[in-house]
Amino acid sequence: MIPPTATGSTWVFDAIGTTWAIDTADPLSSIARDEVAALVERFDREWSRFRDDSTVSALAQGRAASVPAPSDADAMLSLYDELDAATAGAVNPLVGEALARLGYDARLTLVPSAETEPAPTWRDAVSWRDGRLSVSTTSIIDVGALGKGRLVDLVLDVVRAHVDGDVVVDASGDLAARGAPVRVALEHPYDPTLAIGVVTVTEGALCASAINRRAWGDGLHHVLDARTGAPVRAFAATWALAETAMRADALATALFFDGGPELAASWNAHWVRMRTDGRVEWSPGFTGEVFS
Repeated sequence: MIPPTATGSTWVFDAIGTTWAIDTADPLSSIARDEVAALVERFDREWSRFRDDSTVSALAQGRAASVPAPSDADAMLSLYDELDAATAGAVNPLVGEALARLGYDARLTLVPSAETEPAPTWRDAVSWRDGRLSVSTTSIIDVGALGKGRLVDLVLDVVRAHVDGDVVVDASGDLAARGAPVRVALEHPYDPTLAIGVVTVTEGALCASAINRRAWGDGLHHVLDARTGAPVRAFAATWALAETAMRADALATALFFDGGPELAASWNAHWVRMRTDGRVEWSPGFTGEVFS
């Protein structure tokens, strides 16, 4: 997704393995920046499968079968329930082991170590009750289908508590805007110098996913079908518009599968997706422009 034009002052920083840009009418204070940094660190320490000291790594490595539930556990895992049902099991937070098997592991070896296998049936293995997050077997939780969107929403809340006026939080493809409309180009997944369309984001979020991001080896990438453990092949890129970045991020993942459009319709959300053969589809009522 080609970044929007800054609204005034732009703070650019790296976090959770990607580049962020926060646009505000006036520069953020050092207090606000410190609060954002602390929030990102907390979220990463709880949910990153790429750091040994994280909450999910403790579960994955068998150091604990139950841990204090992170504050985001219910919001994210409850939404995974909806994604699981809508996609007939294709989206699953226990896809982490399948990703690691293909080389997208904690060390980022990017070298497959085993054949693909389906992810475990997560509803039988994961629970988050009574303030505890538990797994029945050592499992790698990966919230990549919606986690970055969740963090964008949280960062937006922190920023808006410190500044008035227009705000844009852009985490390299997951974007939330409040205030003035923001016009965003939809980056072509096979040529980042081109756009396949444009859309205006007003008081909402736009999230994108594409198989050319986090891709390696012979046709390997990060968007897997949990039912097989193999990378998806039918679609190359998706874009979703929703009220929150977490929902937009979740839809951007669901749209790689059957059931994604129906879930979007139930949320009154809009979308665009490109097949790997170059054909482009979009939702009824999509207000942006798709270039033919």
